[in-house]
Amino acid sequence: MTNPILQGLRVVEVSAFIAAPIGGMTLAQMGAEVIRIDPIGGNIDYRRWPLAPSGTSLYWASLNKRKRSVALALNTPEGREIARALIAAPGEDAGILLTNLPASGWMSFDELRKSREDLIMLRLTGNHDGTGAVDYTVNCASGFPMATGRGEEPVNHVLPAWDIAAGLYLSTGLLAAERARRRDGQGREVTLALSDVMLASVGNLGYLADVAVNGTVRPPMGNELYGALGRDFQTADGRRAMLVAISGRQWRAIGKATGLAEKLAMIGPMLEVDLSTEGGRFAARRAIAAVLEPWFAARSLAEVAAAFEGSGVLWGPYQDFGQLLAEDPRCSPANPLFATVDQPGAGPVLAPGVPLAFSTNPRPEPAPAPALGQDTDAVLAEVLGLSTTAIGRLHDAGTIAGPT
Repeated sequence: MTNPILQGLRVVEVSAFIAAPIGGMTLAQMGAEVIRIDPIGGNIDYRRWPLAPSGTSLYWASLNKRKRSVALALNTPEGREIARALIAAPGEDAGILLTNLPASGWMSFDELRKSREDLIMLRLTGNHDGTGAVDYTVNCASGFPMATGRGEEPVNHVLPAWDIAAGLYLSTGLLAAERARRRDGQGREVTLALSDVMLASVGNLGYLADVAVNGTVRPPMGNELYGALGRDFQTADGRRAMLVAISGRQWRAIGKATGLAEKLAMIGPMLEVDLSTEGGRFAARRAIAAVLEPWFAARSLAEVAAAFEGSGVLWGPYQDFGQLLAEDPRCSPANPLFATVDQPGAGPVLAPGVPLAFSTNPRPEPAPAPALGQDTDAVLAEVLGLSTTAIGRLHDAGTIAGPT
């Protein structure tokens, strides 16, 4: 990378699964040196589905792009001592640990700061009281599964939204703590509860206030947009398209592009609602849909796309993962977010970099995840100054491991 925005920052990550790895990967893709420490043979997420034919976890590889990988025998005092030394290594931009694993014993903040007083430690917990939780147990309590679908049965979405949001909170918190340390010279432990990420999101979106102020609990409405016009329509070739009108300009664009402006305008007086407002269009959504459904049903998805091209209509096609990769130009090297990388154990894959673009720094190109233990020798030599002979002895003792 040329002049990455976080060049010089070093973070040690001891993690598994989604939240902390996403936080570390976000920093790594912006140029930080992120050293992920795993047990020899890999942590509990190292073989998680989906797998390549070789057995390589595409899940693990996708969450650990551009990091450095160190494999240590963390079940031994020697392995833990090396990990401690890497975490507490000197340097103005070092001494930072990111983890979502239990922070007890040798990996507790109080123990680690004995080796470096200004240590920054970012730690993800399940609940604010320290009890355990995962995305699936947090999501079921969020209210969203009860508002998803069309009936009374809750519907879990497959997106681990709270893990993803937590990972981005972790990276934000880490940068905030590092900036504060530059100002006051103090280390600090920063904790984040996964359930608090969910609770903050539900509150920030107004759903808690809606209950408190209006006594309203959002009902399940299928693919309809709550409080505005938006829903899916089936096309002649069996595909579906999502159509949304939040602003007045978007609403008028629908009538113009479909040629149905006059018919749509008749709905307002007939139902005594103001279609120039979001609330009015929401109240009249069934009648609006009845006018638009035949228009979509008479056209293929390609014909819908052609009709809406350049019209100002806010819409999008429903796609499965295969259609996303095959049909959507945004999910291709035409988008500077993506590049094809050679992922060890998997071969060429289309991989995203960081979605952020800085005007003063070139967008870093996507890079593959390392093989497990790929950087063990180099990191111990560069960060801890160990000699080739000393590193060889650690290999012979089974304390460290190289790539597998």
